[in-house]
Amino acid sequence: MMRLFRRNRGAEQTTALAERPSNPEQLLSRIAELREQNRRSRELDTERELLRLRHLAANAIIERTASEPPFPEPDFSLLPDNEVLPEFRPEQLSPRLIRAGLLTQGCVLVRGLFDRAAAEEMAREIARAFAERERIMAGDGGDPAYYEPFEPPSEHDVNVGTRAWVREGGGLLAADSPKLAAAMFEMFDQAGIQEIVGGYLGEHPLISIEKTTLREADPHVPGAWHQDGRFMGPVRALNMWVSLSRCGDVAPGLDIVPRRLEHYVATQTDEALLDYQISQKMAEEAAGDVPIVRPIFEPGDVLFFDELCLHQTGSDPTMPNPRYAIECWFFGGSKFPKEYGALAV
Repeated sequence: MMRLFRRNRGAEQTTALAERPSNPEQLLSRIAELREQNRRSRELDTERELLRLRHLAANAIIERTASEPPFPEPDFSLLPDNEVLPEFRPEQLSPRLIRAGLLTQGCVLVRGLFDRAAAEEMAREIARAFAERERIMAGDGGDPAYYEPFEPPSEHDVNVGTRAWVREGGGLLAADSPKLAAAMFEMFDQAGIQEIVGGYLGEHPLISIEKTTLREADPHVPGAWHQDGRFMGPVRALNMWVSLSRCGDVAPGLDIVPRRLEHYVATQTDEALLDYQISQKMAEEAAGDVPIVRPIFEPGDVLFFDELCLHQTGSDPTMPNPRYAIECWFFGGSKFPKEYGALAV
């Protein structure tokens, strides 16, 4: 039977924690060293340690952050005229473009930000991780490199109910897969995500353990209109939604209201029963004269949006394939949500 609760940390683990560096600069430097070591020879223990160090570094960054920096000035001249949802190439991407896009369309679509082959390989690895999780939960062996519930080296606990809810929704917490978490951070590094997102937030980017998810979306599961700020409260946040397979036509994609909303839309009206759910009618009213869109995504395409963006999984039971994706919420240390655990990028 899978262990559901944190095991007691013995003297050996306590000593190991004490030997780790404690300030952000030292921790980030050690992370860089271990990442280079893991590139040369991948080891499960190294990937476990990278997760632990990222958590310690994030906590140190949060503790040191004293004030909230401004967002970058939006450069609206970078946006084409009269396009409902403009598309951009990686070389066009900048913090000022992201800010302008979020304040206009509510999101920014970037084609080919990640290498297509790497994205497709990550999709295959996610399918493997889902299978390994089921084996482990059934007590039938399984590879811990693909699924091992992360135990933060701090007082933060990842709620068992959170894992159950994510699993039921077709997801797996990235931190619960040491191998895939390491691969994900390598993808981020190759695409320059730390610089782009850090430039947007004005702070070293952190991600949430509970809100960074590897997805396998079943076409038979319907979407639910929502704004993620309902879950997170007042934050400085940026979501990066990464498509790892073609979706929007042959697999579930995203339905998006492509306009800036400065408020939270009313929930639990009409057919919307859940406390965070927005009805189809309310979504259409929020869109106004702007059409709701369902883009076609290819592996490696990315959608950036913040906590106010109104969207849902764009699903249809006639679609032949599941959709693979990474959903990654970035935060600055100045307003990191207290209920979540943090990892440094």
